[in-house]
Amino acid sequence: MSRLTRFLVWVPFFTVAWAQPYPGVGRTATPAEIQAWDIDVRPDFKGLPAGSGSVEDGQKIWDDKCASCHGTFGESNAVFTPLVGGTTKEDMKTGHVKSLTRADIGRTTFMKLSTISALWDYINRAMPWNAPKSLTTDEVYAAVAYLLNLADIVPADFTLSEKNIAEVQKKLPNRNGMTRDHGLWDVHGKADVANVACMKDCVADVTLASVFPKLAQLAYGDLAQQNRTLGAPKAMHAASAPASPEDLARSKGCLACHAVDRRVVGPAFREVAKKYKGEPGIEAKLVKKVHAGGSGAWGSIPMPPNPDLGDSDAAALVRWVLGL
Repeated sequence: MSRLTRFLVWVPFFTVAWAQPYPGVGRTATPAEIQAWDIDVRPDFKGLPAGSGSVEDGQKIWDDKCASCHGTFGESNAVFTPLVGGTTKEDMKTGHVKSLTRADIGRTTFMKLSTISALWDYINRAMPWNAPKSLTTDEVYAAVAYLLNLADIVPADFTLSEKNIAEVQKKLPNRNGMTRDHGLWDVHGKADVANVACMKDCVADVTLASVFPKLAQLAYGDLAQQNRTLGAPKAMHAASAPASPEDLARSKGCLACHAVDRRVVGPAFREVAKKYKGEPGIEAKLVKKVHAGGSGAWGSIPMPPNPDLGDSDAAALVRWVLGL
């Protein structure tokens, strides 16, 4: 039983206990509701669904849905940090990635990964970035198999499944890199550091040493305004009011890669408006480009496809951008 299942099983008992003083409040979660939430996969592979996927199939899925952000071989750092690299066959023997001790090399996912379940679970929940949870179980297996092949952990003709994933995990380069055998996990154990507490000449006024980079600030709007302590979300109260084009761009994730007046991952919207000003039929062309994605017009970094974006929303976004 996973942590989430235990919680949801406990909730009905809590609800029953309060049913008398607060009649009509709360109810027992249905099996379907529990199943919809209980999708986590534990390090011992509890919760992993049955399925399989080959490296060959994974490459097709990767090229279609993953390469635009991670590169054909998981090596790109144009959008996110590289996934593959920095590990050796010797690391696979020891279970410790030696290059993690170096300060002159970037950290890739497979340098740090200690359980395949974490990788499978994350891809299943959150990938692809523009359409999370759209992959089938077999597609997730295939994508993970392809990554394992890129990291030289499994051969090109390998098929990953729930039956052999535990054996593959025994080959992870950093499988022994995560341990509870240290002071942070034992209040009576030896501390990780040994030093004498100073507690004098302390700084009176503390200022932040680092902040979120400007290009990423407000990419998803004002987060403080998106949190609430009581009542319905603001969006529900204003559901009848039409969203502004900028709000639409934010809700569809466009502002994660673009900004109105500056380049982020992609070009500034004003750059787009200037480049295509007055070009015949450009609105229809850009609507098609938004749906299909592509690269070349603004550099080597491709824009992922947005097939789930409605035609009316795509047209509204394009008209807004061209009108800037």
